[in-house]
Amino acid sequence: MIAQVYKALSDPTRIKILHLLFHQECAVTAIAEQLEMNQSTISHQLKYLKQLRLVKSRREKTRYYYSPDDDHVRTLLEQTIKHIQHTS
Repeated sequence: MIAQVYKALSDPTRIKILHLLFHQECAVTAIAEQLEMNQSTISHQLKYLKQLRLVKSRREKTRYYYSPDDDHVRTLLEQTIKHIQHTS
């Protein structure tokens, strides 16, 4: 499971999605617009992140809104960034 999480975090698109979600809960359309990417690509990446419990969703009528699953996800990414900055 640890390797799968780090594999998920090794993809630049997934990092961008998580970074965006740290600032605000978003629907797929908003994420795609912000990142200037195709909605189907974003949906695919969100499905992968959700399977690993890195993001969660809530439904409001016909839309799903995504956010980080919990603060551990933010901490994991922040600690990785701090480590890279420390070793550079």
